[in-house]
Amino acid sequence: MSATQSPQTGTPPKSPPGQATKETLEDYTLRFAPRSYRRWTPMVVATTALGGIAYMADFSIGAGIGLTHGTGNALVAIAVAAVVIFVTGFPLAYYGARYNIDLDLITRGSGFGYYGSVLTSVIFASFTFIFFALEGSIMAQGLKLGLGLPLWLGYAVSTLMVIPLVVYGMKALSKLQVWTTPIWLLLMVGPLIYLIATDPGTVDRFLSYAGTDGGGGVGIAPVLLGAGVCLSLIAQIGEQIDYLRFMPPKTAVNKRTWWTAVIMAGPGWVVLGALKQAIGVFLAVYILADVGAEAAPEPIQQFRGAFDAMMPSWMVVPLAVALVVISQIKINVTNAYSGSLAWTNSFTRVTRHYPGRMVFVLVNLGFALALMEADMFSFLNSILGFYSNCAIAWVVTVATDIAVNKYLLKLSPLRPEFRRGMLFAVNPVGVVAFVAASGLSIAMYFHLLGDTLQPYSPVAAAVIAFAFTPLMAVVTKGRYYLRRTDDGIEEPMLDAEGNPTATSYDCHVCHQPYERPDLTACATHDALVCSLCLSTDKIGDHVLPATA
Repeated sequence: MSATQSPQTGTPPKSPPGQATKETLEDYTLRFAPRSYRRWTPMVVATTALGGIAYMADFSIGAGIGLTHGTGNALVAIAVAAVVIFVTGFPLAYYGARYNIDLDLITRGSGFGYYGSVLTSVIFASFTFIFFALEGSIMAQGLKLGLGLPLWLGYAVSTLMVIPLVVYGMKALSKLQVWTTPIWLLLMVGPLIYLIATDPGTVDRFLSYAGTDGGGGVGIAPVLLGAGVCLSLIAQIGEQIDYLRFMPPKTAVNKRTWWTAVIMAGPGWVVLGALKQAIGVFLAVYILADVGAEAAPEPIQQFRGAFDAMMPSWMVVPLAVALVVISQIKINVTNAYSGSLAWTNSFTRVTRHYPGRMVFVLVNLGFALALMEADMFSFLNSILGFYSNCAIAWVVTVATDIAVNKYLLKLSPLRPEFRRGMLFAVNPVGVVAFVAASGLSIAMYFHLLGDTLQPYSPVAAAVIAFAFTPLMAVVTKGRYYLRRTDDGIEEPMLDAEGNPTATSYDCHVCHQPYERPDLTACATHDALVCSLCLSTDKIGDHVLPATA
């Protein structure tokens, strides 16, 4: 190998970098996040990642479940969903933080293949614009209450205001999330503590609320229906990993804080999420008599009612609007950022052309604005209940491939792989498991397999994905994971501590330095090629051939 090696800090480019190179050197779209860029401490990364879950949708989701099925069913449903999300999110968060790649790159090597994971990238992109629309709707409700803006204009304002904030990647987002999180926590938790302390009767009314379906007690069907709505948030782990991939290397010195940060900001996000859903039920029951069942799920009304009990009337609406606006900005910059990465991943692989991430920021925002104008908030639980089947099938498939196929069956390569040429185009292990799980669970959700099975669709999605993933690995004997095992570079991929190697080499196509995990040898030149140049190689001139 005669490729020119450069220091870790990088060497001046031999020619001006192209648009794709300049953009991906900021947010590392489509590629491994290098050690030279990952200068944040574990706790800064964790705080940034947790800042992205400041969304208000949890309050609406919890309120919707509680008002329909009662507090008891809602709390059990929230707990069940939280356990599933935590368990499935743990292996994904670990792989993202340990190997510094996003969920799409993890998915490629965990059962789906180089092109097979395009399907799941689109599903994740859909998650980001659905939840952007939900948060935008909540912000528009706040702007209508506080400023008198009509909803259609509030939708536009909530969409357009995030564009300047997502032009830059992790550097800008980390500052935004760290500085706004303390204010957000104070505004969210303060009213709850005040109400419980000054009026203990609110707790009794909350716990005894039976819901509008008349059941009263805790039952399997309402719990599973509620859990299905909560499980639509299972794909949130993808947005957490978009931050966790910038974790520093795990060493003997920082391993305690490293693990704490990964667990807290990875699967641990659901602890705060479940708490917000329970608070949503509490606040909805608290204000129900004053605003009615139609308005009670709206977070702006919930916090207006809570603030009204603890402070002068002139402060109530401004503070409620401030909380909603801060929350919406914190989550929707993440939705716009992560969604643009997912769309870019899909488009670039399929077309082998990189149009620029900002193009897909606008695409994602366009979809979100259309959903808002269609008043998606009024049929929120129906959208989330349907979407959760696809999200559960995807996340459970990837988590099972990591936990079972990699570590127990040893049929899936332990080290993740994402580079073109190293993977098969499609791996039937993940694709078949995902299609079977999502297809059957969606059929159940729409009553195609009978009314009795309808509430069990999220359970079916999880169980089928969990069963089919190792089954397909055994049937295929793991033959469709790696197209080749040798990437043509002599230096090991991982260092002595198991972290991705930091040595830098020049890509002979774009003439930029990249760290070892981001490159392979070139098929036609005695040189190395970076992962993005491989992705955009239209004729496959640089792609290594398959090995027997």
